[in-house]
Amino acid sequence: MTRPVRIGVQLQPQHSTEYRHIRDAVRRCEDIGVDVAFNWDHFFPLYGDPEGAHYECWTMLAAWAEQTSRIEIGALVTCNSYRNPELLADMARTVDHISDGRLILGIGSGWKEKDYDEYGFEFGTAGSRLDDLAAALPRITSRLNKLNPAPTRDIPILIGGQGEKKTLRLVAEYADIWHGFTDRSTYPRKAEVLDRHCADVGRDASAVERSSGVPESGEDAMLAGAQALVDLGVTLLTIGVNGPDYDLTRAEALCRWRDGSATETS
Repeated sequence: MTRPVRIGVQLQPQHSTEYRHIRDAVRRCEDIGVDVAFNWDHFFPLYGDPEGAHYECWTMLAAWAEQTSRIEIGALVTCNSYRNPELLADMARTVDHISDGRLILGIGSGWKEKDYDEYGFEFGTAGSRLDDLAAALPRITSRLNKLNPAPTRDIPILIGGQGEKKTLRLVAEYADIWHGFTDRSTYPRKAEVLDRHCADVGRDASAVERSSGVPESGEDAMLAGAQALVDLGVTLLTIGVNGPDYDLTRAEALCRWRDGSATETS
C-alpha cells in the first residue's frame, strides 16, 4: 500500500487568552496546505505556566469542523477516561457530519494525573487505564455502527502510544493510524513489534498508517529528520505549535518539502 506523505500540525490549546488566536491558526493551516490539524485532550497546559489559559478539546473540534472545508481534524489524542465510550462515538459521528467526513478519531489511555484529579476522574494505574481503553474500543466501534444517521465514512481511528504488550496490540486490532510518540531511533523496534501483533491478529500491517512527530530543531535538521522517518515508513508527520502566536513557519517548510522533495513510502 503506497501512501502520500502528509503534514499535521498540533495546535496546542494553551496559553492563548483569546480563542480568536486558535481560530486564526486553523485558517492559516488550511491556507498553507497542512493536511491535518490536531489539538490535544487536556484541561491544563502541559508546559509553561501550569495554570495558564487552556481550552477543551472536543468543543473546539466541532468549531474547527464548521470553520474549515478541506483539512482533516482530530485530537492527538483524546483521553479515553474522560468520556463514556458510547458518548464519545456519538460526539465523533456528529463532528464527522459537521465536517463532511474529515474527522480522525484519535484516542489513547491517558496519563496526565492533574487532569484526573482536578476533574474528578479515577486515575488508576497505567495498566488499568490501558485495560479501560481495551474495553472502550469495541464499544466505540459498536456504537458507531448503530447511530442514526451513520457516520459519513468509516471514521479513521488513530491510537497513540508505544507500549509493546497492550497498546500496540490494540493498534493492530483497531487502529487505522498509529502515532507512536517515537523518533527515528526508537521507531524501528516499535514498528517491528506492531508488525508482529498485526500478524498475530491476521491483519496486513501495511493497513495501519504510521504517524510521528518531527524533530523540533532548525529547519535543515527538521527536514532531514522528517525524511529519515519517511524512509522508515512514516507518512503522517506532525509538528506542535503553541499559543498565543501559533507560529507556522516550520509547518510551511514541511509543506514545501512535502510538495517538492519528500519521498513517498510503501
